[in-house]
Amino acid sequence: MAADDTSNVFEAHPMEGGDGPNSYAKNSIVQRGVVDAAKELVKRAIVETLNIDILSSSNSFKIADLGCSVGPNTFYAVENMIEAVEFKYQSQGQNSQIPEFQVLFNDHASNDFNMLFISFPENKRYYAAGVPGSFYSRVFPNASIHLVHSSYAIHWLSRVPKEVLDKHSPAWNKGKIHYLNARDEVVRAYEAQYVEDMECFLHARAQEIVYGGLMVLIFPGRPNGSASSQAWANMSFQVLGSCLMDLVRKGVISEEKVDSSNMPIYSMTPQELEDAVKQNGCFSVEIMANLPHPLVDDTLSVPQLLASHLRTGVEGMVKKQFGEEILDELFDLYREKCEHDALNFLAVLGHNFIVVLRRKAD
Repeated sequence: MAADDTSNVFEAHPMEGGDGPNSYAKNSIVQRGVVDAAKELVKRAIVETLNIDILSSSNSFKIADLGCSVGPNTFYAVENMIEAVEFKYQSQGQNSQIPEFQVLFNDHASNDFNMLFISFPENKRYYAAGVPGSFYSRVFPNASIHLVHSSYAIHWLSRVPKEVLDKHSPAWNKGKIHYLNARDEVVRAYEAQYVEDMECFLHARAQEIVYGGLMVLIFPGRPNGSASSQAWANMSFQVLGSCLMDLVRKGVISEEKVDSSNMPIYSMTPQELEDAVKQNGCFSVEIMANLPHPLVDDTLSVPQLLASHLRTGVEGMVKKQFGEEILDELFDLYREKCEHDALNFLAVLGHNFIVVLRRKAD
């Protein structure tokens, strides 16, 4: 599947928009903690590996944030990167050559870009634009981007693997909404979708990023060689699936709707991403590291924090499949189940990674 084939149709599952009690803007403290945990590594990567000669004759340094959602986390990440680029110029005695910055905020067209735009910091030091479209295809012109950033986004697949929704397939995932503790055929279907998607992702970025440009990827996953249960998303969707089946037994929803509902998320290992990079061949791995456990200072209890974190990410999918009326009951059930295993959830919530790639010259 060619990454620049605009005929492809990608599933869009944006975070909950607006600024209401269940919105991403008010329930993304976990993601903010991960951005903070990566802050110094991102700065170091830019200062140590960015070649400012890539700017050539242009006086505009272009940064793209893929999967930007609605803020505020994207703004923190962008400011951190701009400070690092400025420091790079200053450290080489080129203070007067610091370029103007343009930041291109990318997400699906159904993302709440209005919320993003009205949330811009008043003192932002860059020109901004919203760029709708799936990052599994081309979204920018050829060789136009100097620095790509993406945090908590590339674990989302472009679509649910078709096989898991096909009643006649060995990979039909009956009674489940994800691949943890599912049949081997289900796991392989998710793995194959991930491999295909990363091939598209890297192929598209290889065309968009200038030679010598950098890409910073921050993602939740699981350690190399670990079981699938060592990923927060996998554990979380297993619990959410059990909550949905509880509602089936209560007669609130039908089992057929659960059978036809799967979450398009894959919890990769750093090694799987490195393998995809090697297969693509256009990037060198500059940094690959585990991130420190995010510090989450919040007034919510751990189970409530976990429930709010999940709800803001999947509410749209749940609402579309099962209806809005089950949302409160479903996530109350989820919170109650998390109370029995909160420490294990917190442990795997710390499995976050950073990979810094440099675009190689052909």
